[in-house]
Amino acid sequence: MVYLARALELRDGDRGALEVLTRGNSSSATLALRARTVLLASAGMPNIQIEQITGFSAPTVLKWRNRYAEGGIEALSDVQRPGREREIDELALIADTLANDGNPPAELGISHWSARIMAERHGVSFSSVARIWRRWKIQPHRIETFKFSTDPALEFKLRDVVGLYMSPPENAVVVSVDEKTQIQALSRTGPDQPLSPTHPLQQTHDYKRNGTTTLFAALEVLTGKLSANAFYPKHTNIEFVDFLGRVADAHPGIELHVICDNYATHKHQNVLDWLDANPRVTLHFTPTSCSWLNMVEIFFGIITRQCLERGTFSSVKDLEQTMQRYIENYNQDAKPFTWTKSAEYLLGKMKRKETINTEH
Repeated sequence: MVYLARALELRDGDRGALEVLTRGNSSSATLALRARTVLLASAGMPNIQIEQITGFSAPTVLKWRNRYAEGGIEALSDVQRPGREREIDELALIADTLANDGNPPAELGISHWSARIMAERHGVSFSSVARIWRRWKIQPHRIETFKFSTDPALEFKLRDVVGLYMSPPENAVVVSVDEKTQIQALSRTGPDQPLSPTHPLQQTHDYKRNGTTTLFAALEVLTGKLSANAFYPKHTNIEFVDFLGRVADAHPGIELHVICDNYATHKHQNVLDWLDANPRVTLHFTPTSCSWLNMVEIFFGIITRQCLERGTFSSVKDLEQTMQRYIENYNQDAKPFTWTKSAEYLLGKMKRKETINTEH
């Protein structure tokens, strides 16, 4: 259908303003097309040609011609829909989130607030709640775990270990030592099914246990390399003394500081006797319940993710050989871990958590 129309008459001074709008420097693409429609109509161009140039339908061309004729340039903007946009009482939403120490009312039967639940509660959008929580730095959906240390020598031990990380003694080597116990040699009951590069590896959910081993590892703080490691079926004081000998042999003729956890095995009389016979070696203990201070735990997390989690091992020997190959490759490109938190910062954070726990 062809719509014929006479030339549209422009209001005084509007041509220049319409031409500015068509260039789109300060207007949207849609508004630019509407302005161009009016200019083409003012030149007497038939509507069907305007449709072809602008891409508008015939009714749309007529609409913007008529809108301009009735209201001028201002009428080319979108008409605001009736009704006011819902206002969000941000403070009320925040107060509701933080009430009762951030715990939802018991009658809701939920453990924590989610943005969707809070959005339904206040009749607003999920994105609005998420935006407000981000602005106020509120994260009720996240959880962090921690455990209070009851070690009476907490401050001394923490300062001692952190000091070795941040200001190691000159002409000495600092190593972080620990055991990763009960590593299971697991084999799946069925073969893995690799589908394609774009699909995940498929494994059977059940598996067979083929024994366990314990990895002893010594991380050299300065280089990030494992300067010694060994596998033992158990982790008693006998194995620990043997491993200390391996660590000492890896660093001959130099003062050696060994960081280890507060495990009773590490303080056994056999260990004390070995230390008496090797005075260049000093043990430093992390506080009770503070194994996260032991830097070698970072490596244990890495080898678990990259080597063990998806591994299939037919025997303990297979498991140990695989871990040994991983450690050898890891050492080729090892980088030191950098400790950044001071003892004062860590002690302050512990005291704040303990104060909050006491108050509740």
